[in-house]
Amino acid sequence: MKQNQLGSSKLLVGEIGLGCMSLGTDEQKATALIHEALERGVNLLDTSDLYDSGLNEELVGKAIRGRRDQVVLATKVGNRRIPGQEGWAWDPSKQYILSAVKESLRRLGTDYIDLYQLHGGTIEDPIEETIEAFEQLKQEGIIREYGISSIRPNVIREYAARSSMVSVMNPYSIVDRRAEESVLPLLEEKGISVIARGPVASGALAANRQPSKAVPDYELDELLHLREQLQQLTSTERSLSQLAIRYSLSHPAVAVAIPGASSREQLLQNIAAADIPALTGEEVQLIRRLSKAGVYKVHR
Repeated sequence: MKQNQLGSSKLLVGEIGLGCMSLGTDEQKATALIHEALERGVNLLDTSDLYDSGLNEELVGKAIRGRRDQVVLATKVGNRRIPGQEGWAWDPSKQYILSAVKESLRRLGTDYIDLYQLHGGTIEDPIEETIEAFEQLKQEGIIREYGISSIRPNVIREYAARSSMVSVMNPYSIVDRRAEESVLPLLEEKGISVIARGPVASGALAANRQPSKAVPDYELDELLHLREQLQQLTSTERSLSQLAIRYSLSHPAVAVAIPGASSREQLLQNIAAADIPALTGEEVQLIRRLSKAGVYKVHR
């Protein structure tokens, strides 16, 4: 599998990673999927302390025992669960980040994290304090690099200007092209890599699944019509899922796409996108004409 440098770091990631949120809670099944992914060239595993209340980190940690050197391990921080209460509270404070990383390390069964990501962010956050926390963890060798996972262009701009982050995780797919105007050009200019999440749009662009509900910016009938139009770009060698993943990878700012998988069939379908040629410029332009550009609404 082709590998790309993550920002200005020394981290090399296969162009297709694995978003672990959809693995489920069955340890045997999750382990089998992770092992198969690693054996087929995937090396970026993305999880979060938020997923399944930390269980996802535990499952990932168990699955990579004895294989840690094969993995670029990414997790996230910032959503703080409050004992005895439903849900979670947003906490990007330095104190919380320095505390939360210890719990993630314990659950993951490792003594370092390759990529530690802020799981959200608002413009009202104590951004300098948050950056200080990541820089301290990096200096101490607890993390190798850091980034943010955000949909807010104003927040992304602040971190791009004020921090040494190497990546931004952002939703980017044929049906969610909001990042193309407001985020991707900036990050390409700054040399900050994009980790494209949701390239198959939660199954809306999956090859063997007919969508039964709308997605943001697309009513169900519009989505079905778009899928029909995209079929002209598929073939026996390239499914709709693989076309969608290759589209997310077509922008030069994108280093890796991280589709999720809850079955072996989905995993193999996603990874096979690495074996097909990149989209031509003409194909990318045709897809853009067929789909909606989308715009980000103002988020603080």
